[in-house]
Amino acid sequence: MPGSPYTDLDRPPLSAARLGRALVAPHGPWARLELRTETGSTNADVAEAAAAGEPEGLVVVAERQTAGRGRRGRVWQSPARAGIATSVLLRPGDPVPDRGWPAVPTTGYGWLPLLAGVALVEAVARLAELEAALKWPNDLLIGDAKCAGVLAEAVPGGAPAQPPAIVLGMGLNVTLRADELPVNPTGLPATSLQLSGAAATDRDPLLRALLRALADWYARWRSAGGDAVASGLRDAYLASCATVGREVRVLLPNGDEVTGTATGVDPGGQLLLTTPAGNQAISAGDVLHVR
Repeated sequence: MPGSPYTDLDRPPLSAARLGRALVAPHGPWARLELRTETGSTNADVAEAAAAGEPEGLVVVAERQTAGRGRRGRVWQSPARAGIATSVLLRPGDPVPDRGWPAVPTTGYGWLPLLAGVALVEAVARLAELEAALKWPNDLLIGDAKCAGVLAEAVPGGAPAQPPAIVLGMGLNVTLRADELPVNPTGLPATSLQLSGAAATDRDPLLRALLRALADWYARWRSAGGDAVASGLRDAYLASCATVGREVRVLLPNGDEVTGTATGVDPGGQLLLTTPAGNQAISAGDVLHVR
């Protein structure tokens, strides 16, 4: 049937009912799940809901994004049902007494996109049975090709003293074919789970594994008051990070570049570099691994 989501058997549609039953729980972080056939950007959708006062725990999933966003305002698109495009709403600045979660200071928010990267690595390893690594801060690499990325955005609170909400968007290439892969302006090739020989490419269990890993790490991080060291998040991130120990070139948001050796990640999630001019901590930028 023309236009049916079942015409491509490699790309069956997701079920909002099944995902909701599996993921939404009274005491878990995911309170509501919306599945959209098509949208411009799941991040934009969740940010709009956050600005309107939506509580923590909204998950928006799209079968197709027409204007997905990456760093530096890049637009990302994917064929329908060929990947996972999802965004979640988190409010780490709000205490949750019944879970023993104190409010996290905004100085700790920088760890959230790295936390999402760790969750991606775990989900891909568990379900797809592929070795994956992270290029700082959170690009998921299989070999030397990018398979997924994370975009975190802050949404200002409605009142002057209210802490911002955080929207975490994640995009994972699942069944994209070679002629469908996006072109990365920094030159990093792209891949998909299917092209990488994944043991599984069913998006339903992949999405469940991703959101459960994200929930688990978020709970640990929140319970530790946003302390990445005490929660074990920093160690888990370093164990998955392919950037540390490499010669890198970093394109900074202001257009400058810096080259050096990545030596670690500090307690705030910044990338530590040793450069000819001395040591430097990078809070944001596009990292290129120098071969």
